[in-house]
Amino acid sequence: MQPAAQTSSDASQHAAFKTGAQLVVEALEREGVTDVFGYPGGAIMPVYDALTGSSLNHILVRHEQGAALAADAWARITGRPGVCMATSGPGATNLVTGLANAFMDCVPMVAITGQVASPLMGTDAFQEIDTFGITLPVVKHSWLVRDAADIPHIFAEAFRVAASGRPGPVLIDLPKDVTQASIHTPGVIACRTETPAVFPLDAQGLARAGQLITAARRPVLYFGGGIALSRAEDALRRFFQRTRIPAVATLKGLGAIPTDWPGFLGMLGMHGTRAANTAVNDSDLLICVGARFDDRATGKLDTFAPGARVIHIDGDAAEISKLRAVEVGLAGDIGAILDALHPIMGDISAWQKTCADNAVRWAFRYDAPGSGVYAPGLLNAMAKAAGDNLIVTCDVGQHQMWVAQHCRFTRPQAHLTSAGLGTMGFGIPAGIGAALAEPDATVVTVSGDGSIMMNIQELATIRRYRIPLKILLLDNSQLGMVRQWQELFYQENFSEVDLYDNPDFAEIARAFGIEAFTLEHRAGEAEAIERLLTTRGPVLCHVRIDPRENVWPLVPPGKSNSEMMEA
Repeated sequence: MQPAAQTSSDASQHAAFKTGAQLVVEALEREGVTDVFGYPGGAIMPVYDALTGSSLNHILVRHEQGAALAADAWARITGRPGVCMATSGPGATNLVTGLANAFMDCVPMVAITGQVASPLMGTDAFQEIDTFGITLPVVKHSWLVRDAADIPHIFAEAFRVAASGRPGPVLIDLPKDVTQASIHTPGVIACRTETPAVFPLDAQGLARAGQLITAARRPVLYFGGGIALSRAEDALRRFFQRTRIPAVATLKGLGAIPTDWPGFLGMLGMHGTRAANTAVNDSDLLICVGARFDDRATGKLDTFAPGARVIHIDGDAAEISKLRAVEVGLAGDIGAILDALHPIMGDISAWQKTCADNAVRWAFRYDAPGSGVYAPGLLNAMAKAAGDNLIVTCDVGQHQMWVAQHCRFTRPQAHLTSAGLGTMGFGIPAGIGAALAEPDATVVTVSGDGSIMMNIQELATIRRYRIPLKILLLDNSQLGMVRQWQELFYQENFSEVDLYDNPDFAEIARAFGIEAFTLEHRAGEAEAIERLLTTRGPVLCHVRIDPRENVWPLVPPGKSNSEMMEA
């Protein structure tokens, strides 16, 4: 009987009965997933049952939006698709904002949702919603799984689609009967793979671009979030160092060239620096790399860089000449294109000096009057104290612009912000994702008193997993950016922006079991920064600031970037 027993054992290694839920977990493990952010519920329960004993580290958030935003930040740091999971109905709909956020900022993400059993679909069953239809505008692709046998291949394809080309979120909807089904599977599952497309370099385009750069006397290098998406930071820096063309960045581009390098003029656009906007306005050649001429960067588009020819380099051919006609368009691997571009530089020394002089002339000052905390100065000092190990995850509002203007960044992964969608509540979940993706970094969430209330429940997640997130909360008891616009453009009709009844945020943090303290005077800034950065474990610094403080400079809506308002 021994030979027969051995044969049976050998066969079991090659084939087995597995549930659809087990295939889901195995598919995630096969893709190298380490962290999954989620919240369980009825329709997704079979998958949670299969999670037990797996190699996956599941992070239980306290709201599904937090799961999507944490997965988003995890992906921005690692460059690999982040994974979030929720049940059907409200669980799935709570993911939508996070999916839209990732879609707008081109972040690879795989969202997994439970769905009611197949026979119940279309019957208005409990917690049934058309997740496939609702998410269609904010994902690259969706799958509604009908057969458990398709799970391995669908998951492999989902991860490929999320990360390839222009990255973005995808969604897999799993009916409960599919994840409960038991099917006979081979011991080793071979999934379909596709070789990534290789785009040959455009020799003629490169030659023409080189000619334009050689002829230019006032060129500007304008780069954006596409640099981080393609991991082309090194190539960009090599191009910048060999050409010494003055450079400006979009909000998502910050850090691709260290923000304190000579020749970098800062962020351009609505809240950009005067040196950056002036350089772009006066340029005769714009070399746009991994940016898309977004309205917040260009201001009134037909007045943007009015005398400049344009070279546009991007990973997505659809972006080239979409908003601005170009003389040369180069689509493909951004890093390879930049490394192949070795122009003979003309004499731009006078232009370099003009730009450098303007950067000094219009540099930010931090000697604000009074004894209160000046938020730009505090952020500038915090970033310098934290050094190269800093990652800032930022919420949305005035503090978001102050972070972009005044913090020092040495890599784009150090500045995580909701750029395209402008999602309030992004900061704390993103801080969780970033801290898990890079445990040795000093991760600081900069939030406002409006934004923090959007996902404040995630303080419980921070406490549970002892995530050493540092939260710098700027509290002006206002919806500051809305108030600023109402002051400047709505005749000071302050409608629904007063948050006078804010709670004591330090007390709230302590109630969650997180160390917290309050800063109210500039004299205590140095001590507060040291405590924030050196406290072991999570900590919240509640900073009270002047509610009348505005973000400057500012390009008014519908105006040219040359028409900047200042305090």
